[in-house]
Amino acid sequence: MEIKNKKLSLWEAVSMAVGVMIGASIFSIFGVGAKIAGKCLPETFILSGFYALLVAYSYTKLGSKIVSNAGPIAYIHTAIGDNIITGALSILLWMSYVISIALFAKGFAGYFLPLIGAPITKFNVSICEIGIVAFFTALNFFGSKAVGRAEFFIVLIKLLILGLFIFAGLITLHISYLIPNMSQSSIYGTIFASAIFFLSYMGFGVITNASEHIENPTKNVPRAIFISIFIVMCVYVGVAISAIGNLPIDELIKASENALAVAAKPFLGELGFLLISIGAIFSISSAMNATIYGGANVAYSLAKNGELPEYFERKVWFNSTEGLYITSALGVLFALLFNMEGVASITSAIFMIIYLFVIISHYILIDKVGGRKEIVVFSFIVVLSVFLVLLYYQWLNNKFAFYGIIVTLIGVLIFEAIYRKMTNRSFFNMKITFKI
Repeated sequence: MEIKNKKLSLWEAVSMAVGVMIGASIFSIFGVGAKIAGKCLPETFILSGFYALLVAYSYTKLGSKIVSNAGPIAYIHTAIGDNIITGALSILLWMSYVISIALFAKGFAGYFLPLIGAPITKFNVSICEIGIVAFFTALNFFGSKAVGRAEFFIVLIKLLILGLFIFAGLITLHISYLIPNMSQSSIYGTIFASAIFFLSYMGFGVITNASEHIENPTKNVPRAIFISIFIVMCVYVGVAISAIGNLPIDELIKASENALAVAAKPFLGELGFLLISIGAIFSISSAMNATIYGGANVAYSLAKNGELPEYFERKVWFNSTEGLYITSALGVLFALLFNMEGVASITSAIFMIIYLFVIISHYILIDKVGGRKEIVVFSFIVVLSVFLVLLYYQWLNNKFAFYGIIVTLIGVLIFEAIYRKMTNRSFFNMKITFKI
């Protein structure tokens, strides 16, 4: 009982967020970023980190006053009340987990197939994607305490491997590889890629989702968010410099499915390829399990019932058994329908919509939670611009992904309107503590 009630310290909260952020996305979409941004990939991570800091400003102000495991939905509910928008955003939050599953499935296939020497064909990739989602769906249904206990070690292995990658890569840099291309197309590519890589920083929200379990949340929630973002930004930039500085950009783009593993070969040889591939598989598996186990089930319950379970426990699935199957099935569907870039774009777009409403909520509640209006307004303009840039890029380069974003957003609104009318569900029972 004492262990269950123990509060997280500042650095435990930071390590939790860093472990979530430095996860599957850095392995999965690194090749996509190289293809779009080219040699400007380090600058891309800095730019997307800047966006994350702007959003984090509203999160820190709201999270220090509104304590709830519902995270962004609690902020939005407090600001605009219980209505169709709140309901639609709760479903959108659940959809973010669904599409994250698709992202992890595609990333896993990209590293696993080359590691076992299997050709990357559409059939092999599809079978691998279905298999990994099915495996973790079964694992979550039957339960596995061993996987939960292994999370700490998985994060540690991942960070050690990336640390080795950065250290060894910086020693053998080819400076000429790092000189950025300052052409107009390259600058546009950097901006476009930063919109997609925005999702690489999205794990900081786990701190506000766990705010009830953090020591002195008024002080430690803001500190943990900013510290974790800065740490992650340094790691991402270090990884990008090491990769681009050791492998010609054309070769990095060619190896988009497992770009980091291929980038390790010039300075770590076949051992580096093996280490990064194993690190990616560990990381992506960890993220997949955490998404199904610790996130999607609670988000599904929130989307369906308008209530947040008191504890984040696996038994939530057995209260809504269909949630596990629906979440996993939709995750597979998105993985099969869209390529990596498309899945990453849809994930980023969904999070940006939620972030925009968090910033709006901060503006509405600013007299209660504190903050400067000019920063909030600037944050809203920047994030909205990034969202529109993402839509524009997909319209030009991947219309299927563009329509996927639009259909997802409109579909969620229509579904919520119908579902709310049929069930009369509400969010009045949401557990929120407002600290003034």
